[in-house]
Amino acid sequence: MSGFLNFWGTFFHSPTRAFMSQGLSHEWAWFWSMLIGVLIIALPLMLAVAMIIYADRKIWAAIALRRGPNVVGPWGLLQSFADGLKVFLKETIIPTGANRGLFLIAPIVTFTTALMVWAVIPFDYGVVLANINVGLLYVLAASSLGVYGVIVAGWASNSKYPFFSALRAAAQMVSYEVSIGFVLICVVLYANSFNLTDIVMAQQGHKLFGLLNGYGFNPLLFPMAIVFLISSMAETFRTPFDLVEAESELVAGHQTEYSSMSFALFWLGEYGNVILMCALNALLFWGGWLPPVNWAPLYWIPGILWLFAKMAFFFFVFSWVKATVPRYRYDQLMRLGWKIFLPLSILFVVVISGWLMFSRYGGAA
Repeated sequence: MSGFLNFWGTFFHSPTRAFMSQGLSHEWAWFWSMLIGVLIIALPLMLAVAMIIYADRKIWAAIALRRGPNVVGPWGLLQSFADGLKVFLKETIIPTGANRGLFLIAPIVTFTTALMVWAVIPFDYGVVLANINVGLLYVLAASSLGVYGVIVAGWASNSKYPFFSALRAAAQMVSYEVSIGFVLICVVLYANSFNLTDIVMAQQGHKLFGLLNGYGFNPLLFPMAIVFLISSMAETFRTPFDLVEAESELVAGHQTEYSSMSFALFWLGEYGNVILMCALNALLFWGGWLPPVNWAPLYWIPGILWLFAKMAFFFFVFSWVKATVPRYRYDQLMRLGWKIFLPLSILFVVVISGWLMFSRYGGAA
């Protein structure tokens, strides 16, 4: 019994070392520790996707003065699982003129890239699968790959509406990736690191005489927090930026020809990316797992609960916006990205760089 407890005690601090203590080689110990770490993240994430789809529908219903899901399970909690079972039992139909291989690969790409980014997301200090020094660059690179699933799905369907959707997705992703990149530069300049754990810890006691945790409380970074929040909605193709799927114009966009589990994988990938963007908003600007106020009793609450609470708040904002803001026209979408967010983010990179040169380094070049 004591050996079992010692194993799990070591596992939570160093999984590889715990398996090596059981006689495994370093290579096999690393493999099993990584596999368990992936499952610990991926399985709860899939459950979270089911729950936030339910929460999304409940929030829309409340804003529209409706009841929302309320039949399947207590308070309708099992509605998402019933929907999942339904699509699982349906037939996968592939259009005659479609490219069969690419048609089936596209939803897998979307789903897989949505999971990849979570490898570097820290849930608390030291609670991260891969604590790499360039975590923020990895997030930017891996999250950008998701658009390939949309583009491939639109082209492989051999149908005009999905193809239009693919073109829109490519243009929209490029438009907002650029401004997001400059916003992240502002954060990196303040934190002096690309490591997400270091970025969160640099926010501890950041403002108001060390009382507040979070870059969002900084007057220079608050506008960038707003730009990042709006851009993250555009990156995940959420309303009012859902021109990729605009059902009044493109039926269902790149998903038009899909059915069964291939259709479900697009939904899982989409909501996985929404949860990811909620986590990034919390980590980059609002202290991540740190409490909002740098007060010792608040640290008694586990950091992961603070992170989940902030993610839940941002998800509510996402749903609130989707239920209340009308869809943009495409020219408005492009104008916001290229003529407002891009110049604004570049301006703040210059302003923040100048401010840090004089305040942190005394103006020394």
